[in-house]
Amino acid sequence: MSMIQDRVEAGQGAVGGLSERVRSLRLPRESERPGSRGAWLPWTFCLVFAGSTAVLAFLLWGRQPAEAQAPAPQAKSDPAPAASTAPAASSGNIVLDSKGYIVPVRQILVSPKVSGMIVKSLILEGRRVAKGDVLAELEDVDYQADCRRAQAALELARHRLSEIETNRPKEVGAAEAELEEARAQLVQISSDFERCKELFKSRTAISQQEFELAESKHLAQQQRVKRLEYALQLMESSRLKRIAAAQAEVMQAEAELAKAQWRLENCTIRAPITGTILKKNAEEGNIVNPIAFNGSYSLCDLADLSDLEVELTIQERDIAKVRVRQKCKVRAEAFPDRVYDGVVSRLMPIADRAKGAIPVRVKVTVPREEEGVYLKPEMGALVSFLDDTKMEEGK
Repeated sequence: MSMIQDRVEAGQGAVGGLSERVRSLRLPRESERPGSRGAWLPWTFCLVFAGSTAVLAFLLWGRQPAEAQAPAPQAKSDPAPAASTAPAASSGNIVLDSKGYIVPVRQILVSPKVSGMIVKSLILEGRRVAKGDVLAELEDVDYQADCRRAQAALELARHRLSEIETNRPKEVGAAEAELEEARAQLVQISSDFERCKELFKSRTAISQQEFELAESKHLAQQQRVKRLEYALQLMESSRLKRIAAAQAEVMQAEAELAKAQWRLENCTIRAPITGTILKKNAEEGNIVNPIAFNGSYSLCDLADLSDLEVELTIQERDIAKVRVRQKCKVRAEAFPDRVYDGVVSRLMPIADRAKGAIPVRVKVTVPREEEGVYLKPEMGALVSFLDDTKMEEGK
């Protein structure tokens, strides 16, 4: 019996150990998991939110008394809006606002008329120059040589003309004298021939041979007179032609000299208008060529900053509000507190299909003391178009 009881106890112990193993393999319940993150993370968020809400409420509660006790600074800051009340007061006369860019009416690309190397440059950005002021000088060695060569050619042509006009009359005079002498001899020979003819008819004083000799002498003298007359005519016509040719050579030499002098004078580049230098395009030592396509061909950009316009593009739906000679107010975006008077100078004759707009130019009145100070080319500007009819009714 004891043996059987021992076996039963051993079997129960084995079953108990197996059940313990199975129980250890089970997943723990949610309530039995120690230190689970899902248990404390929501509470952490709640605490942070509650704390931040409390801090903000405290700060707002502290600012309300301070603002209530400080009305004086707010009263002192009233002049700032007062500065902008002027445009607001006149805003009833504004029919359209538009943005554009400031451009000079005349902007010139100063280029030399001859090619050469710059040996002296007086170009400086921002420098105001008057019409005719020297901007730069080019090397003129070759042009001086051309000028001297043309001067020498002119002197030679004038000398030839003077020689023809002086010496040819003497030659003509000598030919005329020789012709008169031949004519006188012809008269004498003709008289002798007539006498010989009478004597030969009477057959008393001269022979046949003497008569024939007198006749041949008379014919020869007649031919000599004709030859001298023809030579004199040729000499006079040739003289006129030679004089005309010599005069043409003189005129050609004068033209070459004028061209050489023009080139030499244009080695000094001068300002074509009164204005301000906007941009410098060449330095001393650069070789400039007025006909170059891919090289240096200009010295500087020059514009008259007292004659400015605002270039705008007005949409087609608003163009009916704009007309020529309409008054405007112009403000540069860089200096919005400075207001300039303007007037619509022109509406371009062609629209921009891509933008559906029409280009418009507004001429700006710039005080002389402010030329180039505040309004500069390519700056942005705001233009307010005014209703002139309402302004006249208000007056």
